[in-house]
Amino acid sequence: MKYNHDLHHRRSIRLGEYDYSQAGAYFITICTHDRSSIFGEIINGEMINNELGAIVRSRWDRLSKHHQNVELDESIIMPNHIHGIIVLHVASPESSTAISEIIRGFKTFSARQINKVRDCKGVPVWQRNYYERIIRTEQELNNVKNYIINNPISWDTDTNNKK
Repeated sequence: MKYNHDLHHRRSIRLGEYDYSQAGAYFITICTHDRSSIFGEIINGEMINNELGAIVRSRWDRLSKHHQNVELDESIIMPNHIHGIIVLHVASPESSTAISEIIRGFKTFSARQINKVRDCKGVPVWQRNYYERIIRTEQELNNVKNYIINNPISWDTDTNNKK
């Protein structure tokens, strides 16, 4: 198919003027390619990770070990996506990392490990982009934490659930 700017141009969903390496809390959602449910299943309102879900959990939990200025808050692996809160702390300019770089690394290394297990090198695991929201208040942080915690309970009505 020939390149058509109107069809193929991806618009950024990020705030153009915002510095995503500055200190703050960020609510992140990353969906699987084609929203395929590959990480496990919801049983009685609880997420049960399979081997691939365990890989995602492990890779997510390692983010703060790989990035000095990162603290992880609440997170959940769902059948076809992950929700998590990343808190960036003030860091020296040479050690500051933007959210996009953190997510890029997470997606790259988790996909590589998942595809090794599935024996299908190069097959997409994640959607190209991800959703992020800047958390600006303590109340908003608490609301996001509750949303994440209760996500498995509301899976039947979740817009990410392809049913």
